[in-house]
Amino acid sequence: MRTDYDLCINGGGPIGATIACLLAQKGLRILLLERAPLSPTPDQNPDGRAYALAEGVRPLLEEAGIWQALPLPPQAITTIHVTDSQGRVPAASRSTLADGLSFTEEDAPDHRPFGWMVEAHNLLAAIASTLTSQPGLDVRAPATGQFQFTQDEARITLSTGETVSAALVIAADGRQSRLRQQAGIGLTRIPYHKTALVSVLAHTLPHHGSALENFLPQGPFARLPLPSIEGHPHRSAIVWTDRAERIAHFTSLAPHHFAHLIKERLCGEELGSLELIGTHWTYPLASQYAHRYYATRLILAGDAAHGLHPVAGQGMNLGFRDVRTIVALLGEAFAHGEDLGSPSLLRRYQQLSRPGNLAMLAGCDMMERLFSTDVPFIRHARHAGLMALRRLPTLRQGFVRRAMGL
Repeated sequence: MRTDYDLCINGGGPIGATIACLLAQKGLRILLLERAPLSPTPDQNPDGRAYALAEGVRPLLEEAGIWQALPLPPQAITTIHVTDSQGRVPAASRSTLADGLSFTEEDAPDHRPFGWMVEAHNLLAAIASTLTSQPGLDVRAPATGQFQFTQDEARITLSTGETVSAALVIAADGRQSRLRQQAGIGLTRIPYHKTALVSVLAHTLPHHGSALENFLPQGPFARLPLPSIEGHPHRSAIVWTDRAERIAHFTSLAPHHFAHLIKERLCGEELGSLELIGTHWTYPLASQYAHRYYATRLILAGDAAHGLHPVAGQGMNLGFRDVRTIVALLGEAFAHGEDLGSPSLLRRYQQLSRPGNLAMLAGCDMMERLFSTDVPFIRHARHAGLMALRRLPTLRQGFVRRAMGL
């Protein structure tokens, strides 16, 4: 069978782009479709998104050529503080960093960072410059396609009117994946009836690469370190989860009142005076998972296959697990001249990916439910778990290695 392309990837975000770059390096003929324009210059009007990428993801992005192309430096995460306000509202809580659990460089293999904060507009700019310099990679952006799948091939009619064929299509087109819907793959969605508020703050004292996760009865509150920019040498992002009506109230507050509420939730962290930069962004929270990861000549990757609660910051990192599996499977199949869209290969992908992904989704779901309750038994049990990690270095270091994706 001869097709115009070995592979078509629908979606040029971090997951689709990394797959494209890594497999193009192995000699595959790849068509990548991205509905948004690609620009190597960071967006001047970012939407507040920032990715907490595990340290284990960095080598993958380096191999793809994307990490080196970042126009702005990322921020290393070198310390993580976890606190549990034990069911108390911040104003009534005396929780401090000393009462919680701290992961430091001593817990990380070779004193490596736990991960990296990379703002979305920075990563997307690096992706744009990398994609356009990859031989063997045909990038169409902005572009869309209409897909038809048969047992022998996938036919893609581009928005230009051109029709091409591919042995396999990868849907990397996000939570609302049109290709997943077209294939009739079922989806289970788990709503949390809560909203995440994302804001960027400038502060007068440095964060020293530390991150904070404060578990409150209304939902987790996270402060994440960001790199400096001109005019703001010390910055952090906050991700604040609560009921939609409360989040709406918080976003309506005057900046100094908003800053006061943030300080209440920092558990004594000294960041100096706080200043809101830009606006607020809000995102309704839900987990979801596809009932299958494949259909005829199609596989799902990243958010098209699964979406997590952000409580552990693992959503994007889980997508990069898919990247590793796909690149290994398709790279080996291509090297041996196998059909990249064969049913046995697609089933193999699901067998390797879906169980672990579902376990991670269940873990994040359980963490959100365990920490967002004031039931005394559960409250004491979770506190005991945190203290066990605090007292047992071997257990803590094993937990860290897994979280780092190593």
